[in-house]
Amino acid sequence: MAKKEEERARPEKLSVYLYIPNIVGYMRVLLNCVAFAVCFSNKTLFSLLYFFSFCCDAVDGWCARRFNQVSTFGAVLDMVTDRVSTACLLVILSQVYRPSLVFLSLLALDIASHWLQMYSTFLAGKSSHKDVKDSTSWLFRLYYGNRIFMCYCCVSCEVLYIILLLIAKNQTENLLNVVVSTLTQISPLSFLLALTLFGWSMKQTVNIIQMKTAADVCVLYDIEKQQKKP
Repeated sequence: MAKKEEERARPEKLSVYLYIPNIVGYMRVLLNCVAFAVCFSNKTLFSLLYFFSFCCDAVDGWCARRFNQVSTFGAVLDMVTDRVSTACLLVILSQVYRPSLVFLSLLALDIASHWLQMYSTFLAGKSSHKDVKDSTSWLFRLYYGNRIFMCYCCVSCEVLYIILLLIAKNQTENLLNVVVSTLTQISPLSFLLALTLFGWSMKQTVNIIQMKTAADVCVLYDIEKQQKKP
């Protein structure tokens, strides 16, 4: 009997894996694999593939809503793809620029803040990690409450990292010297760098707030659990 129920469940399980937004997610993973394979030999191709994969993040979300194919697996696949791809790019930049600790610290902050936010969401019994209406931070509420602002911050981060990779001439660049030198030039690139730097700084500020807020939720959960003990 149990075997028959399992067999009936298989097509349903397979159908979730084959949801259109999830297929887009698989394509994102494949694009990133190809991109990172050529990141040093062909920076232009890497940038195009990486940014296209990043843009597909919005496509799979649209597909999920359009075809009513929202799934937990798809949401996790989406977040894992985002975090891993950004982490890989930060590791590459840490090999190109000095001090490399800057990019490794950004990597740690990105992963820690998002992991804590997801876990605290689970503890608080919320259905989405974007539910931050009860937060005391206006910037935190603005980030998750305003899609345009959130999009600007996320795009700024990725574009900034791509620019830094493209303008690096060797693998021993001083980060501060390269950034200052580029900003002092009157060019479209310097304007784009300044624009993305502001969005990047907002994103890192949100990451810090997110990590602290999520840590507070975990601590309060422990306190409440202790108080419930007889």
